[in-house]
Amino acid sequence: MRTRLVLLSARLLDPVTGGFRHETALAATADGRISALGDDRAVRALADASTTVVDLGGAVVVPGLVDGHSHPASGAELTRGLDLSGCADLAAVRAALASGVRDLAPGAWLRGWGLDPNVFGDRPVESAPLDAVLDGVPALLQLFDAHSMLASRRALELAGVTGPRTFAQAAEVVCDAAGRPTGLLLEDAACELVERAAPRSTSAERRARLSAALRAMAAAGLTGAHVMDANGDSLSQYAELEAAGELPLRLRVAPWCQPGSSDEESHGLIAQQGTGGELWRVDGVKLFMDGTVDNGTAWLERPDCHGESTHAFWPDPAAYTRAIGQFHRAGVATATHAIGDAAVRHALDAIEQARRTTTQPPSAGGGPVRHRIEHIETVPDDTLRRFAQLDVVASMQPTHCCDFTRADHSDNWSRRLGEQRAARAWRCRDLWDSGATVVLGSDWPIAAYPPLGVMAGARHRRPTRDLARPPHGPEQALTAREALYGMTVAPAHAAGEEHLAGRLAVGHRADLTVLADDPLSTAATDLPDLPVLLTVLAGRPTHRAPSL
Repeated sequence: MRTRLVLLSARLLDPVTGGFRHETALAATADGRISALGDDRAVRALADASTTVVDLGGAVVVPGLVDGHSHPASGAELTRGLDLSGCADLAAVRAALASGVRDLAPGAWLRGWGLDPNVFGDRPVESAPLDAVLDGVPALLQLFDAHSMLASRRALELAGVTGPRTFAQAAEVVCDAAGRPTGLLLEDAACELVERAAPRSTSAERRARLSAALRAMAAAGLTGAHVMDANGDSLSQYAELEAAGELPLRLRVAPWCQPGSSDEESHGLIAQQGTGGELWRVDGVKLFMDGTVDNGTAWLERPDCHGESTHAFWPDPAAYTRAIGQFHRAGVATATHAIGDAAVRHALDAIEQARRTTTQPPSAGGGPVRHRIEHIETVPDDTLRRFAQLDVVASMQPTHCCDFTRADHSDNWSRRLGEQRAARAWRCRDLWDSGATVVLGSDWPIAAYPPLGVMAGARHRRPTRDLARPPHGPEQALTAREALYGMTVAPAHAAGEEHLAGRLAVGHRADLTVLADDPLSTAATDLPDLPVLLTVLAGRPTHRAPSL
């Protein structure tokens, strides 16, 4: 088989040992696998006239970086409009909205995203403080967690939302004492009431935004992502991009199983497993056990400071347990969104029951099925050891801790939880030490997707926009090697693909990230600025820096 790619003068970094291999060159064949590791002379001899040969000049090669939790298609849609993520107070939000309104065509809807509830301080999160700017303007402002949004008065009017509603799942149109909507919509079912009234993008527009987002991810060093939704027409969009040769990431997609899903719908999700193309496939199912702490929709063992966060996303948690058992028996991996301590505990209980009472066949890929829990923002000590005991993957997003909480616990998340639970924030270190497989990700568009920033956050736990501020829970930091492991070896393990991904080894996929220097010896605060020189997917470059 012909040699597709040869990399020379490389430093090959092993994320398991944290050391460099003795070889200095790598070759990949047309099947997209690593075919040789050796010295420059021997590997160069494998090239022919059609081979891409790159002299790296001492740059560092690591296994391709994988985002363990991402939403590329929905993220590309959510991030259109005004970026409000940099607004630190209401004055900044008003100024940004005023600028957006000035540029708005008459009758058009204004969209914004990334709004941090901390800008409201001690005030309720509602649209009233923005009324003067949004007078007569239909506006939808996505809060940073993507589980809630603010709708302007005009948007609510156009959608016909005039009071509270009842939903089949945990969701709420927040209303004042008189029953009037405040503008705050909690969870998808409530948000969709107003979304339906807003103009929709065309398929071509969605595809263009998705393509641009994926190219930017590849340029940041990503070769893959575990995609935690299959909403809208995202699967057909991935298929179209791959057919056009424009899919620069390897995507593992988990469609949603919502509360109240029928047996027919669950069987449909099971039948869908393994479908896809060469670079993307459906592999797993995503479920939600709760919402978010900031919204008061997480599921906690004790209420938050407002008396909220006391209920599961599934109105009948036992139905969730039955769903986990059904997928387990079918050999389907599950990924459960569980943020609060009660939600995490129930998810672990359900998985334990499924393992104890049912026989599990191999996964669609032939390997073991590894269930996983997403987010795990606050858990007590007795929960930690159960992850390793049950072989449940801990999927963590450390930059959420960095950017949305504060070391002094003055932020909304910490105030809601109180000191004891806020001190248990994002226990990456404790989960790692307990033997759990810790996978790192961004949850983009909730936080930025560049993987070097995610790894840096796992190490320093400081606010990205102000690294001089103190870290939140520095005792929970990972080492440089552990952070790299969390975006290489651990995602491969979570997918049951440790035999073909996550390592620099002959026979493994030639998914590679090339960095200007050693990420393990680069200071955590400097890591996000380390240049990504080359990104390779299946032996084909998807990004190449002009300097290389």
